[in-house]
Amino acid sequence: MNSGCELLVIASIDGDSLGTVLEQAKEKDIPVIAYDRLIMNSDAVTYYATFDNYMVGTKQGEYIRDQLDLDNAAGPFNIELVTGDPGDNNARFFFGGAMDVLQPYIDAGKLVVKSGQTDFETVATANWSTETAQSRMDAIISANYADGTKLDAVLCSNDSTALGVTNSLEANYTGEWPIITGQDCDKPNVKNMISGKQSMSIFKDTRTLASKVVEMVDAVMKGGEAPVNDTTTYDNGTGVIPSYLCEPVFADASNYKELLIDSGYYTEAD
Repeated sequence: MNSGCELLVIASIDGDSLGTVLEQAKEKDIPVIAYDRLIMNSDAVTYYATFDNYMVGTKQGEYIRDQLDLDNAAGPFNIELVTGDPGDNNARFFFGGAMDVLQPYIDAGKLVVKSGQTDFETVATANWSTETAQSRMDAIISANYADGTKLDAVLCSNDSTALGVTNSLEANYTGEWPIITGQDCDKPNVKNMISGKQSMSIFKDTRTLASKVVEMVDAVMKGGEAPVNDTTTYDNGTGVIPSYLCEPVFADASNYKELLIDSGYYTEAD
């Protein structure tokens, strides 16, 4: 910034550690675009670019609803819930979107959370850790499913937690394999989708997001306003941040090749 920087694009991991940088940007009137993860509690953030994180969750919830045919099947079906890091604002949108779809079925008794663990704080996974998700799932299986009780679905907000759940199921669960959701289409999880160990994963093509951020940067550098399509959703604690939300899609064993291989995102060798 002391060398003439005119705009910052920040893909933060720990936004709280950026206080000094953001204060300097604010003082120098340098626009800041938060990339993918919203920087919280700073009035220096000008724009936010991400995928529609609430829609990520709704797509996961709708997938479970449709695969279990919850509107027609008698049930009840057993489900467990695993979401992400409690310090990641996106995790609340993922979980909230999914639960807005699933909660009515839980309330009606068609979906049953045998562990009783349903609130965000309890089902959150620090650092999105595969090991933490696996350890928690070990305990859930031991307490609720070791007697042969069927587990029908596990809502996992992303692929690292889904991988932990899958590892736990492989080690501890002997029943019919449940529906497992995910997000990011990480390579190990795509392989699990192909082998039937994970049902789906939300695909967020980072090329789409990067392209949109380039458009936003170009507009601001030319003295204009960045293109946005949401001005109501993302409040970072200092006010609502104008945002551009890209639309996610889901991949499964039936379409992963078209979405991931044919598009050049991965190669068949991967």
